[in-house]
Amino acid sequence: MSRYHLRCILCGATYQPDDVDYVCPRHGDDGILDVVYDYERLAAETDPRSLPGDAMWRYRGLLPVQREAPLPPLRIGCTPLVHATALQADARVAALWVKDETHQPTGSLKDRASAVAVVKAAERSAEVVTTASTGNAAAALAGVAASVGQATVIFVPVTAPQAKVAQLLAYGARVLLVDGTYDDAVELCLSAGRRFGWYNRTTGYNPYMSEGKKTVAYEIAEQLGWQAPDVVVVPVGDGCIIGAVHKGFTDLVELGWIDTVPRLIGVQATGSSYLADAWSRGEDVATKPAIAASTVADSIAAGLPRDRLKAMRAVRATDGAFVSVSDDEILAAIPTVAAKSGIFLEPAAAAAWAGLITARDEKFVDPGERVVMLATGSGLKDVAAAMRAVADAGVHPTTVTPDLDSVEEALAEPEGLEEAPWSVRHALGAAAARDDSAHAPTGETPFSTPSPIGDAR
Repeated sequence: MSRYHLRCILCGATYQPDDVDYVCPRHGDDGILDVVYDYERLAAETDPRSLPGDAMWRYRGLLPVQREAPLPPLRIGCTPLVHATALQADARVAALWVKDETHQPTGSLKDRASAVAVVKAAERSAEVVTTASTGNAAAALAGVAASVGQATVIFVPVTAPQAKVAQLLAYGARVLLVDGTYDDAVELCLSAGRRFGWYNRTTGYNPYMSEGKKTVAYEIAEQLGWQAPDVVVVPVGDGCIIGAVHKGFTDLVELGWIDTVPRLIGVQATGSSYLADAWSRGEDVATKPAIAASTVADSIAAGLPRDRLKAMRAVRATDGAFVSVSDDEILAAIPTVAAKSGIFLEPAAAAAWAGLITARDEKFVDPGERVVMLATGSGLKDVAAAMRAVADAGVHPTTVTPDLDSVEEALAEPEGLEEAPWSVRHALGAAAARDDSAHAPTGETPFSTPSPIGDAR
């Protein structure tokens, strides 16, 4: 007997894993399914104190994959949980950690879902795996698939950052650039998958993608000594990640491994604020029409979020909130987070920091709370945006000739020092003339974070 079954989130119809491929047939592509486990059985079979295996596969017993299925060789998961003390001071919260998913093999959290996709595709002996993506999910699928020799066909909008397209091509994926929006790419991918019989990894369509992504919640809880934080801040586009984070913490409560599910704060760009607007207005996302989405944060641009039902459920069920932030705020967050934590983020991931500040100002986060910020993707994914961000912040390199007099002259120039990182200003002797107490390290380092798994930074 299977350890899990599938349940439609619209009508509640249940199915065994072999009964359906992706969605509830009563609702077509909108019939998103939940994976529902026999938690009593899982609790009896799994001990949180002695989880076997490496990386995300240490939770294999809590994932919808066959026990004997071969696993991809890449080390996916067990990413650092960084205690970001300088950011914590700026956010004015009791504790702030950054879950640093830039350490994943392809540089984003999406590797977790793609690992499960590749395993499920192998279970079905699929010749080709396909997905639609703005870049990160595509790169994740292409990279993980390359590690096992799995063929892929990937649909991305022509506006995808070149660094992400380069990843796809380097991994050997068949890349189809869609002259349209991300939503156009999704529809084309779904149609192509049906016509050609490809296994489809697309977010908000394949229910198993949430199951891979939920392992980030497992890791957060384990790295905090099997305790949930008070708040988790998540950048949101399609809604799959925030829905998966909710699923992961809910699993742990059902298993009796933690006591509560944290409040979830979803962050959207103001130019792609479908869910934030629906939440603030009390709209039904099952019937709300698509919007025109436009933002510098391509990874969270979605006119019609595919996992909108799970995303809205995640926020409402945890008494959380959605906030929206401008592109200027998102770009400003890139150098801020990098300079004060050492973590270099793409715009979508940096939106989490901008969103945390907005949520604090709007009283959705209290000063006494313990907060985790989900850093979903590396800044190397979109170097052009990063260059724009540092230019906007007034930080720039200085050209010198190859002699010490030129270096001394350059260091004496005041221009740009106000915007430079605390460590740079201190090293140049500028800190003495400024009140840097709120930005200086407190003596406690990220290396002191309790972290039973992965790298503790």
